[in-house]
Amino acid sequence: MNPIMFSLFGIDIHWYSVLILVGIIIGLILLEREAKKFNYPKDLIFNICFWAIVIGIIGARLYYVIFNFSYYQNNILEIFAVWNGGLAIHGGLIAGVITVVVLSKKHHLNFLKLIDMAVPSIILAQAIGRWGNFFNSEAHGIRTTIEKLHDLWIPEFIIKGMNIGGIYYLPTFYFESLWCLLGFIILILIRKYKYIKIGATTCIYLIWYSIGRFFIEAWRTDSLMLGGFKAAQILSIVLIITGLVYLTFLSRKGKYEELYHDINKNRVVTRRKK
Repeated sequence: MNPIMFSLFGIDIHWYSVLILVGIIIGLILLEREAKKFNYPKDLIFNICFWAIVIGIIGARLYYVIFNFSYYQNNILEIFAVWNGGLAIHGGLIAGVITVVVLSKKHHLNFLKLIDMAVPSIILAQAIGRWGNFFNSEAHGIRTTIEKLHDLWIPEFIIKGMNIGGIYYLPTFYFESLWCLLGFIILILIRKYKYIKIGATTCIYLIWYSIGRFFIEAWRTDSLMLGGFKAAQILSIVLIITGLVYLTFLSRKGKYEELYHDINKNRVVTRRKK
């Protein structure tokens, strides 16, 4: 596949960068609509999202570079070439969540409520962003045959794109994109539940995404490794356990306690400076 979408005034515009940007924009629109229900000021949400996205992208890149330091220590300038791929979602999530926690504390907000509002946008952005891997011919799985790909009901244009150097590979990016898209639908439906508690949507996101990533990662050939194990699988197990433990904790709370849809309790009141 050609990783370049088009060239403008001699500058190559890469599919990878454009698709990540599209995912971010759509995610922000959805988040702002949700935040409006709870009277969160638009400029406040934008400010938090801006820093979470910027620091999240930096974190995603650093995570990837650290695991591939033996290469980048001799190719320093390539660290900044993010359009060529190399953004680890787990690094982005960790950095982004830390940013939200810090800013939530600064503005006296419930950070779990903010993350609950954001996770449907995040997983949808992941579903869109994964297609950047397709155009970069990366994040694919093990070698396979064209017959096997047809048996899996994979669209023809994807099969053609998975012919890399005359060898066919499993389109793991495609599997993860579909898993994330289904996860987005599930999160939106679950969040509509009247008695959903603050933090539950985030837990379900962690469990859902991590289950899919654990099994999909087993097929990938470019995994980041930690002590002979795939780092994404290790972290997936940790996140699944974390989500299950916190969901158990939430289940012990009263039916009407810490409800996500309790507008009065979670209302944001802005004070103008005099």
